[in-house]
Amino acid sequence: MRNFFKAFVRDERGVSAMEYAILAGIVVVALTAVGTQFNTGMGTLFTNLFNNIQAASKP
Repeated sequence: MRNFFKAFVRDERGVSAMEYAILAGIVVVALTAVGTQFNTGMGTLFTNLFNNIQAASKP
């Protein structure tokens, strides 16, 4: 049993796949953060635009 665990720890097959999975996870987190900030900024932009148009159209 001990030999199995030693061999398992030393086995480097699949390491590249794990590295790609970690990298993909980091990319997803970064894109989510950027997307959230972009969405908030665009919402504020359109709200301000709508409010300015409403204010300008009042007599």
